[in-house]
Amino acid sequence: MHSEFSIQLKWTPTRRDDATRWILAHVLRNKIWIVVLVLGAIGNAAGAALMPVFIGQAFNAVVNPPIDYALIGGAALGIILSQVVRAVLQLGRNFGSEVIGQRLERDTRHELYASLIGKSMTFHDQQSVGDVMARATNDVREINLMLNPGVNLVVGSFMFLIMPLVIAPQISLALIITPLAFLVLYLISLQHYLQQLKPATESVRRQFGNMNATLAENIEGIETVKGAAQEDQAIERFESEARAYRDAFVQQGYIESRFMPLLWQGIASAVALAHSLLLHHQGLIDVGQVVAYNGLILLFGFPTFTSAFAYPQIASGLTSARRILALINAETNLDENTGGYAGRIRGAIQFEHATLQYRSEAPVLEDVSFDVQPGQTVALVGQTGSGKTSIVKLLNRIYDATEGRVLIDGVDVREWQLAALRSQISIIEQDLFLFSRTVAENIKFGQPAATQEQVETAAKAAQAHEFILKFADGYNTIVGERGVTLSGGQRQRLALARALLTEPKILILDDATSAIDSATEDQIQQAIYTAAQGRTTILITHRLSQIRWADVIVVMKLGRVAEIGTHEELLEKSGAYRNIFAR
Repeated sequence: MHSEFSIQLKWTPTRRDDATRWILAHVLRNKIWIVVLVLGAIGNAAGAALMPVFIGQAFNAVVNPPIDYALIGGAALGIILSQVVRAVLQLGRNFGSEVIGQRLERDTRHELYASLIGKSMTFHDQQSVGDVMARATNDVREINLMLNPGVNLVVGSFMFLIMPLVIAPQISLALIITPLAFLVLYLISLQHYLQQLKPATESVRRQFGNMNATLAENIEGIETVKGAAQEDQAIERFESEARAYRDAFVQQGYIESRFMPLLWQGIASAVALAHSLLLHHQGLIDVGQVVAYNGLILLFGFPTFTSAFAYPQIASGLTSARRILALINAETNLDENTGGYAGRIRGAIQFEHATLQYRSEAPVLEDVSFDVQPGQTVALVGQTGSGKTSIVKLLNRIYDATEGRVLIDGVDVREWQLAALRSQISIIEQDLFLFSRTVAENIKFGQPAATQEQVETAAKAAQAHEFILKFADGYNTIVGERGVTLSGGQRQRLALARALLTEPKILILDDATSAIDSATEDQIQQAIYTAAQGRTTILITHRLSQIRWADVIVVMKLGRVAEIGTHEELLEKSGAYRNIFAR
């Protein structure tokens, strides 16, 4: 179980335990383009190998009088035709690798995004937003680049390594020694190179994620940074992470600069020239064959040169794939329970000795027990940090109780189908969130099929209709990210309208009127009071005006239920309750 929700994709790989197998599973879906890529690579290498052969024939036609112009013309024609075919096949190779790479990036992005959306809040609470964004953007892009140009060049260069081994023995069997020795040394050096490259690329990708996380944190908290006049400190911290990223990148470059096949290729060229001249001196091969053979040896220049940056690209792509799989495979302790109970909620709530503990920290809730009848309004009161918000997060299974049970209509919330449970519960949080979309789209976020009339009805109930009409574009006005273009009261009224539009069976208001001025508060409270009729409502508030009309008041203290009763009862018997209002 990797996700709280399993988002259905058109196709998902059967194995995600290994980055190489995972990528290969994606790539093998493009079998036609793989064939095009391989045939193009073979054709390109064969075309490149034919050129020195034709040039060698032309040399023989010139150095052996009389000059054979027909042979020279035939060689020239052979070069032209072979290079035209080579160009077409090389285009197919590049096009095929580009298609595979783009499809791999698309499918990876979909798979990762679906996984992130499906993860529980426990998972997201433990992640750095900036690092997640780095993996979802830059690391996904690196996977594309791993295919093209990475794998594209590796496949192409491998064919260039093979051609001298195929053609050289046809000139003279002895001439296979140099290309064979070079190939062995190349593979040994490449293995050692990749072993050194892996930790270097992992460090680069990790430091990039850290740098991105610092940037995201500073931008998201820019108001706090400026409010405390800590711009210099923020800049210094980002520069420190940027230097760490630079140092990791330089270290990778240092490893790349010591790519030994560059040395072997130079030595192989010198040895091949000496060997072929010796055979010519012995009369075993002619001048044209010397030229052709040394032209074939020059083919090693392409795989040697391209490997210096193609393999780092592949190593970086594999590291990125491991980082992406780490997110996808991260376990979550919640399950959507697709076969669970999915009835209509009546609104009965029971907490039976519920305890909530985050990781290894002290419990934020301990042995919480109370009952709520359908249609009742319950007020949760207590000092900051007493566990009020944690209680409501157990209701819709943002978190699961570590001990005890939470029941809705007599059914443990863990036995409910998660989608059915959450679709019937609306929460207006103190730290509410609005999307960078139109006002209407924000209101109907939980009910995308709602009509304009329904949207306006909900807005009127939330006392938001009038200020919306004052905007230049009315309900089509784009609000800034997180609703920054709106006042606190406007954001909360839009959130209330969004909650009312879904017609929830359980309505939770977590200090939902904290940013509303006193002139509007009476109207909002009337809207809340009207909305609460016929549904179970939970209020988390310090406002006496709201607490007083609650049917039941639960007083929380240090994660425990201190007292339960009506306003009058608690004023009479609870010192903790009286202290709340005394402060």
